[in-house]
Amino acid sequence: MHVPLLLLINFNLIPMSKLRILYAATEINPFLQTTKVAEFLQTLPQGMQERGMEIRIFVPRFGLINERKNRLHEVVRLSGINIAVGDDEKPLVIKVASIPNAKLQVYFIDNEDYFHRKSVFVDKNNKFHRDNDERAIFFCKGVLETVKKLGWAPDIVHCNDWMTGLIPMYLKTTYKKDPIFKDAKSMFTVYNNNYTHKFDADLLEKVKMLDIDDSMLKELESGDCDGFIKCGMEYADAVIKTNEDFSENINALFNDYMKKKTISTVSADETLLDNYYNLYNELGK
Repeated sequence: MHVPLLLLINFNLIPMSKLRILYAATEINPFLQTTKVAEFLQTLPQGMQERGMEIRIFVPRFGLINERKNRLHEVVRLSGINIAVGDDEKPLVIKVASIPNAKLQVYFIDNEDYFHRKSVFVDKNNKFHRDNDERAIFFCKGVLETVKKLGWAPDIVHCNDWMTGLIPMYLKTTYKKDPIFKDAKSMFTVYNNNYTHKFDADLLEKVKMLDIDDSMLKELESGDCDGFIKCGMEYADAVIKTNEDFSENINALFNDYMKKKTISTVSADETLLDNYYNLYNELGK
């Protein structure tokens, strides 16, 4: 039987890997796009799945996402956990939907107080939501607790954008002895933003979890989104920057952290999948 040579070449050239990759991000196409993060999260997980990796994706269920149109439905067995944010506890609801034309499911972290408003980080008057810090804390904790409930142990937790910046710290502290996460490495990709809002003074108390003391939270003392980025960069096993034009304050962060650790740049071009494939396999050794 004649097999086209092109198929043989494609099959032999695509490297395969059995790594388990957990993606946490602020948004993903086609459900929501307000920044480049959404495009990136549509391309990268699918590309890695095609190379043999096992994938899980988590994003917030922002109110701009049309549940009926996108066929989101609640996963009752994963819902019902209460997530502590400071002195408050908020119920966690997990919803899921499939990416059209891809064998990928997306898990949505939801809570009525945090994610049902029809906006992402700013309101209709372009004013930053005062509780965005709590929404980020809830999201980061919700991702890790849901993965525990799934019983799915990732090799690499790839965090994208400022909202996910606490996850690498939580993995190095509260969750470091958990059987699901004890061998997991974290990667943090930084994207550009111009947010200058200062959070309330109790931010550090709200972020705290078991095995976290004040000395571990110094990156968050600036009380802004940059603090979440600094936290992600400090605790992640690998830090990646996109090839965007970054604001002056974020460029300053890169300059500071380049003195302590390597920061890789990955371009959103035809080399993106190969570059991340190699980075994952190097980190997962």
